[in-house]
Amino acid sequence: MSADALLGNAQDAPAGEMESDSQKAADVGSVINLLTELLLKRQLRSGGWSFFGSRQSSIEATSLAVLALGFGAHAQQSGIAHLLDSQRPDGGWPAFIGDSESCWTTALALCALNATGDFELARKKALHWLDAERGREAHWLWRWKFKTVDRNVHFDPDKYGWPWGPGAASWVMPTALSIIAIKQYTVCNRDDVSDQRIRVGIQMLLGRGCVGGGWNSGNSVVYGVPLLPHVETTAIALLALQDEEGPPVVRAGLAWLRNRAASIESAESLAWCILSLFVYREPVEQLKRVLATKVGEGLGVQNAATVATALLALKCGEIIHPFVVLR
Repeated sequence: MSADALLGNAQDAPAGEMESDSQKAADVGSVINLLTELLLKRQLRSGGWSFFGSRQSSIEATSLAVLALGFGAHAQQSGIAHLLDSQRPDGGWPAFIGDSESCWTTALALCALNATGDFELARKKALHWLDAERGREAHWLWRWKFKTVDRNVHFDPDKYGWPWGPGAASWVMPTALSIIAIKQYTVCNRDDVSDQRIRVGIQMLLGRGCVGGGWNSGNSVVYGVPLLPHVETTAIALLALQDEEGPPVVRAGLAWLRNRAASIESAESLAWCILSLFVYREPVEQLKRVLATKVGEGLGVQNAATVATALLALKCGEIIHPFVVLR
């Protein structure tokens, strides 16, 4: 069934014959069923998911698929088992099965396990890895370099977050996802170490907002030129800051994302936009219908991580938000 058929060709309907809200909701439900079937078909024998149908499991795609499928289904249970089997001795997860180092995907895997409320030992090990991991700005030598020699980027190296991989500098998305994962896991039992890591990471995000609102992938200004924000990065940064609504940077980022939402072309970026706006109590039903149009057939969405993220966005309001942070 095509996306047009699923959505009833609402754009072509004569005045007075537009679908009711209940019919539109049913159409979004049909797309949810389509994407669920697509995700189930793409599960690997290992229990994980790859990005584009290869045999190599991706921790990012697997974590998002586990969250999107909900709990209790066999596919979800085998996905969790795959995550548990893939956790490295240091407590982290690699980007792909076969990689030799833990990296940023540890945050997403911890979010997936947080949603179960179970697997305490695995989650505790992941927390310890995240508490210890940091961008290279955290080392005094790199801080000195960024303050005295390398002045081409505009940021405060005393405010660091998490890198994509060991030995790299801090970036916005891994920092934001790590903050979410730690906040979720430690909501009732936060110690000084985790609290300090959260605070420094938040200060990094607040210090890297773009001039006109939103966030770029890394820095807001390079070689004196203000960089443009990215939708996905902005949405995920706002998710990390959802309980920090006071700072002007957060308000500016939310305003930028709200204004940008209607013109987003990428299905994955739109899905993250919906997930973010929802936690700020912004209206997302129209955006969900637009997303359903983009991914209705599912045939053009080859990336399993995109399928899973779109599924999560379309389920907003029907399931517990996977990236919500309790206040």
